[in-house]
Amino acid sequence: MGNALLQSVHIHPVKAFRGLAPREAVVEPWGLAGDRRWTLIDDGGKVVTQRQQPRLALAAAEPAPGGGVRLSAPGMPPLTVPAPRPAGTVPVDIFGDKVEGVPAEDAAAHAWCSGYLGAEVRLVHMDDPATRRPVDPAYARPGETVAFADGYPLLLTARASLDALNSLIARGPRAAEGPLPMNRFRPNVVVEGTAAWAEDGWSRIAVGEVTFRVAKPCGRCVVTTTDQDTAVRGKEPLATLGRHRRIDGKLAFGQNLVPLTTGTIRVGDAVTVLARREA
Repeated sequence: MGNALLQSVHIHPVKAFRGLAPREAVVEPWGLAGDRRWTLIDDGGKVVTQRQQPRLALAAAEPAPGGGVRLSAPGMPPLTVPAPRPAGTVPVDIFGDKVEGVPAEDAAAHAWCSGYLGAEVRLVHMDDPATRRPVDPAYARPGETVAFADGYPLLLTARASLDALNSLIARGPRAAEGPLPMNRFRPNVVVEGTAAWAEDGWSRIAVGEVTFRVAKPCGRCVVTTTDQDTAVRGKEPLATLGRHRRIDGKLAFGQNLVPLTTGTIRVGDAVTVLARREA
């Protein structure tokens, strides 16, 4: 496939908040270190994301020492929230998965998030991603776990596939909404130097020193229609994916990854296909 490289790395310390783009990241069995270890829940314990609250796109979270996070958002004073001690847990419903999380100990954290959204929410930490939440058993191997990501430890997208998608959008009825940036898809790793949609055929890859299993294509939701810089929603890319990228009944863009080994990945690392899916 030529000289495929890791173009960028993305970590989202709080699920649904703006991401960070470090030059390197440690790969743990359940995902990139620090990625989606925190989430918001409503008063019924359900995870709150940009699906319900597009304004979360404008909120930012940066890692703080010891697993904490520093929160910032328009109109809000910054707030540093330490990781809570693993004391009492609360039930968290993440798209039907029932898991346990540990609420932030400082009531100011819940008040800050609720004040920003204008809705009652709590900020919850996943203290032990090794045991709390298994990956979907339909696509997982025994013992594979994930933090508060939608379903899998990492999401991979490809630059060439976004270019191809943007070309399709440009020829469609909502051309004015394109071209879309990659942050609409909130990936963890972005690869360059491949053919468009080449990732559909991968089953095992190496990124630098770390190997991954390619579990399944990623079905996309309304979050992809949310401009990550303004929180304004449109119709793309779902309208175009609906015409051109239906896989197993889902509107697909990107591939879900499960780490097979651990280590550090770095921007510029070679991306090597180790095995392909059977046609």
